[in-house]
Amino acid sequence: MEKDLIVNSTPTEVEIALLEDGKLVELHYQKTNNNFTVGDIFLGKVRRLMPGLNAAFVDIGHKKDAFLHYTDLGPKLRSLLKFTQQVSSGQSNTFSLDNFAIEPEINKNGKIDQVLNKRHNVLVQVLKEPISTKGPRLSCEITIPGRYLVLTPFTDVVAVSKKIANNEERKRLKVLIESIKPKNFGVIVRTAAEGKKVADLHEELSYMLEKWEEMYKSMYKTEGPAKLLSELDKTSSILRDLLSDSFTRIVVNDKELYLNIKSYLGSIAPDQVNIVSHYKGTKSIFETHGVTRQIQASFGKTATMSSGAYLVIESTEAMHVIDVNSGHKMSSTNAEEAVMKVNMEAVEEIARQLRLRDIGGIIIIDFIDMRNLEFRKDLVKEMKQAMKKDRAQHTILPLSKFGLMQITRQRVRPEVKIDTTEVCPTCEGTGKTNASILMVTDIERDLAYIQSTHPKSRIKLVVHPYLQAYLTKGWFSSIQWKWFKQYFRRVDIKADGTYHLGKYRFFDDNDDEIRLNAM
Repeated sequence: MEKDLIVNSTPTEVEIALLEDGKLVELHYQKTNNNFTVGDIFLGKVRRLMPGLNAAFVDIGHKKDAFLHYTDLGPKLRSLLKFTQQVSSGQSNTFSLDNFAIEPEINKNGKIDQVLNKRHNVLVQVLKEPISTKGPRLSCEITIPGRYLVLTPFTDVVAVSKKIANNEERKRLKVLIESIKPKNFGVIVRTAAEGKKVADLHEELSYMLEKWEEMYKSMYKTEGPAKLLSELDKTSSILRDLLSDSFTRIVVNDKELYLNIKSYLGSIAPDQVNIVSHYKGTKSIFETHGVTRQIQASFGKTATMSSGAYLVIESTEAMHVIDVNSGHKMSSTNAEEAVMKVNMEAVEEIARQLRLRDIGGIIIIDFIDMRNLEFRKDLVKEMKQAMKKDRAQHTILPLSKFGLMQITRQRVRPEVKIDTTEVCPTCEGTGKTNASILMVTDIERDLAYIQSTHPKSRIKLVVHPYLQAYLTKGWFSSIQWKWFKQYFRRVDIKADGTYHLGKYRFFDDNDDEIRLNAM
């Protein structure tokens, strides 16, 4: 599979399109002034405890206090609070945890007011960006991610990704990491670490420890709220998480960002630096690479598939509903197989739409009903396979007896919503136009004015093809002939398919538009 990353940088935001085999599958936006990105680490100040919700509201500098639930505190909360207090008060003079005494774990079924109080400064990480009227959601389980590893302080656990299936490789990586990791730091080994040499992993571990030291220095003798460590910019974080040998192109339209990406790739994957190119064309980078067209076709209430079948996607506050429709092209020779074919095609498109729109929460899919039990099982299996490429955590349930499939998908950012509709150029969004019978009257009024102001100019009238046919229908009985007899001059009438029905323009001998503003 070929993957292309198209990056469009503007003064206010960066737009990133991920294409797989030329098909748009992910769209990301990052405003240049966005201060609350998933993964950012803050020193927060506890403002309110809500025992009824078993949660706390924490000030991290957002206009709304961030939400911290008891289940997101993590078992090592006491160790984290102790470290935070020592560093922010200036009692600790080292970022190392070698001599740090780990505190007992908290009760996973405990209460928020038993472990936190309003006086606490607390080290937190953004779990979800602000969505709608809600502030950010936080976690106290701090992680520092790299391409191959994830560093987790206050624990000694080494965990290896389940996606690494080879048992020998899993053992090798676990023994290797345990031999090089610092004391009181846990490490999660990511799938991308499979087959990597000790030098590569040691280099990345050192880099993550430098980020931990950077965070420590920012927190030293500091009172919250304060940002301590920023996640990578959106482009770099996508490269870190997705970059593989299947990436064929990274195209960027901004020179500074292009150089930054080349520099970042040089540090994490030097052999792939040559796939980055700087786009210098005059047209929009998204238009040149077909992204704009795909955005227009993929967003909106309806998503059409190549067979003519289509999806209807509706969203409410509680859930998202997707209805699969066969359209009018479904073969009727074998109805059951035809239905299965449409449903299988819908599976691929639904998986793409969930990633593309970043739809999260509860999703209900109404497939075309199938009675064949094997077909129903195959459909669920195909959906699970199609969703494997989705990085968001998700759960897929079998079809219910009503033929509905339920999916839950992790939501960490606001859903991507793009309005692909345009204001009607005829009615300008009002839903009403002037009576069509008056259109010829308007043209004749303007023609009379032009006759008096441009008595010697040859006149050309450009209109919509339907209107041109109406004005010229029946040569000696046409409206065009009537004008010739009235003004003793010919009016050439030309059709232009780009004009809407109510649009018309007059031009002179030099093809210059005759302005009618003076009327």
